[in-house]
Amino acid sequence: MKREITAADILPLEEYERVRDAKRRAVREIKANRRVSVGPYATFYFENYDTMWLQIQEMLRIEKGGAAQLVDELETYNPMVPKGNELTATVMFEIENAERRQQVLSQLGGVEGMMDLRCGGETVRGETERDLEYSTPDGKVSAVLFLHFRFAPQQAEKFFAPASEIALAVTHLEYSHIAILPAAVKAELAKDFL
Repeated sequence: MKREITAADILPLEEYERVRDAKRRAVREIKANRRVSVGPYATFYFENYDTMWLQIQEMLRIEKGGAAQLVDELETYNPMVPKGNELTATVMFEIENAERRQQVLSQLGGVEGMMDLRCGGETVRGETERDLEYSTPDGKVSAVLFLHFRFAPQQAEKFFAPASEIALAVTHLEYSHIAILPAAVKAELAKDFL
């Protein structure tokens, strides 16, 4: 499993346009078992090399910034490629109604530190990406969060145990929800450790 996207991995724009539809379909299939909803609004999109590769290609396609942009995109998205002892996730609070979204997000300050994976009696706390500030002093949280779930060896063993149930939890006072990962999701995420 590749752990880092390099400039050599990125297709020139013309070549990407020729294969774009097929690549997007392939990644959409991968993403099908990398998405977990926790409660009514929070969705965890577990990232990997393929999802981040596509994100970079799409950003380059949209912004057409060339080599200079590529450096920034690699720096931005490479940290979200799992490094072998972790899972990474983009968490989105998806609320269509703008007024309702504002209301909910204004009550969830600090929620980024209250997300964890639980397996076999072990808890792996989510850690924010690069110490980004997601909550404002007045208690509002960003609608998009980037998290790492870093596993100690004994925690990874529990994750891989065939009988272990994996739960994803958000434990904020104003948003307390838990979801059990389906077997297909657990199997897909296990690939990130290989």
